[in-house]
Amino acid sequence: MKKLLTSAAVAVMLVCAGGNAMADAKNPKIGFSIDDLRLERWARDRDYFVAAAEKQGAKVFVQSADASEQRQIAQIENLISRGVDVLVIVPYNATVLNNAIREAKKAKIKVVSYDRLILNADVDAYISFDNKKVGELQAKGVLAVKPKGNYYLLGGAPTDNNAKMLREGQLAVLQPLIDKGDIKVIGKQWVKDWSPSEAMSIIENALTANGNKLDAVVASNDATAGGAVQALASQKLDGKVAVSGQDADLAGVRRVIAGTQTMTVYKPLKLIATEAANLSIQLVRGEKPAFNTKINNGFKQVDTRLLEPTLLTKANVDTVVTDGFYTKAQLAAK
Repeated sequence: MKKLLTSAAVAVMLVCAGGNAMADAKNPKIGFSIDDLRLERWARDRDYFVAAAEKQGAKVFVQSADASEQRQIAQIENLISRGVDVLVIVPYNATVLNNAIREAKKAKIKVVSYDRLILNADVDAYISFDNKKVGELQAKGVLAVKPKGNYYLLGGAPTDNNAKMLREGQLAVLQPLIDKGDIKVIGKQWVKDWSPSEAMSIIENALTANGNKLDAVVASNDATAGGAVQALASQKLDGKVAVSGQDADLAGVRRVIAGTQTMTVYKPLKLIATEAANLSIQLVRGEKPAFNTKINNGFKQVDTRLLEPTLLTKANVDTVVTDGFYTKAQLAAK
């Protein structure tokens, strides 16, 4: 009953604001609901997104769910009640937002799924880097260094649809070599909340169980890679075992330079954040954004814009400096 009242209240508010519709199109109100701003990655996305949106006259209301699905649902309901024109959501749990999004759609609010695909819900658009391609790059990165041997597959959060897409990409490259016997997968596990400490504990256990006989860890992001490298370091194996990552976190890039992490995947955050801001504003203004594919989220074929990721190794690590992502001083600092 409470949800129905919330929805009715929102509807009344929007009707009352009807005369304001053109002003909203000119100066759209964007609700940006982010999984967890405590992670460096998302804080950077937020800053780029807000800058790009404000440049076009939009007002952005940012909320951080701090890795809580209940908090994210409550925050989305709060943004709906504020009368935003579009919701941009980085979901903590991709599978639990269908009711909140139904409320948004009743209130005629556009919904954009940012970086992670929201499942089983009526979203208007999805923008991300090609996550399957990211997984392929991770597998290729470690294979270039360790073409044979014992591999551990360290997945991302089981609540994150991207983690599954990454695994799909990783296996597209690795499976033929697994079938051939060149690669032996000695274990695979998902890492709750992409937690570095959990990743460290998983790899510690894997080393113990296999007498330190480990050649590569296909870690699905830089946070889990960091945990894996810590576990390896305690056995003096850091730099000897190939480790993948993604996001080009500062610590991850420094590990790539130091040689303890084999590669990361650089995804220009300024690009995705700016494109997402533009796309959101276009939806509010009734313009047609440019999409390059559709992806089924279990509810519908979602209009999707996939951007190209970049494989980053010691050889081309300067890319992040050239792009203004980091300064040379930041990379050099310990």
